[in-house]
Amino acid sequence: MKKVLLTVIAVFVLALAACGGKKDENTLVVGASNVPHAEILEKAKPLLEKKGVKLEIKKFQDYILPNKALADKELDANYFQHIPYLKSQMKENGYKFKNAGGIHIEPIGIYSKKYKSLQELPNGATVIMSNSVADHGRALTLLQAQGLIKLKDGVDTTTATVKDIAENKKELQFKTDIEAGLLPKVYENNEGDIVLINTNYAIDAGLNPLKDAIAIEGADSPYVNIIAVREGDEDKQAIQELVEVLRSKEIQDFIKEKYKGAVVPVSE
Repeated sequence: MKKVLLTVIAVFVLALAACGGKKDENTLVVGASNVPHAEILEKAKPLLEKKGVKLEIKKFQDYILPNKALADKELDANYFQHIPYLKSQMKENGYKFKNAGGIHIEPIGIYSKKYKSLQELPNGATVIMSNSVADHGRALTLLQAQGLIKLKDGVDTTTATVKDIAENKKELQFKTDIEAGLLPKVYENNEGDIVLINTNYAIDAGLNPLKDAIAIEGADSPYVNIIAVREGDEDKQAIQELVEVLRSKEIQDFIKEKYKGAVVPVSE
């Protein structure tokens, strides 16, 4: 009898452990960059809870680990990247991800400690960009819009590299071996002549893109930051609820008020 009782207790304990180890289907674990993504998700938390979805946020400081964690099923979704970067990572790593919805745009900016305008740049000026090839086309498109370079006709601007520059009248020198997260430090150290910094890293470093940048990408940028999920998860109710809340008027108003145009919300 005693052995039977012990066996029953053991089975009961194991059952409880199994139940406790299984994540609730209405709990979402989302990976995000500190700023602005994690801040936006924190604001969305109570709105999601009203819809019966519990949100757990995991913060990342780089662009590589959030996708690896998503592929390894450590995350249900991530929120840190734009579509060209997502596509490049899927191609490079064989990830099977889906874009569950666009949320906001972070205009990339050009910063300089030495010059107050791009017109002051001397011939042979050094341009520092991140080592993320997925960002090169975006940075070069901004430099082209500012009249500093011209890309080859017909080139896909989302995948352009410095090799696609057709005209470079100021003979700009490009340095592209710095990690994106280190670019604000490069700027503070007065390295190079101009530094192109993604808004999330600029804000995280205490910079105000609208005031500190000498030129900035327009709000019509195609580089929308998205919610990325594993293929097949895009139709899950909790994921759809997350996207719906992040596109809600309350969150859009929060983004506009908090970031003063340095982060621009999208509704579709």
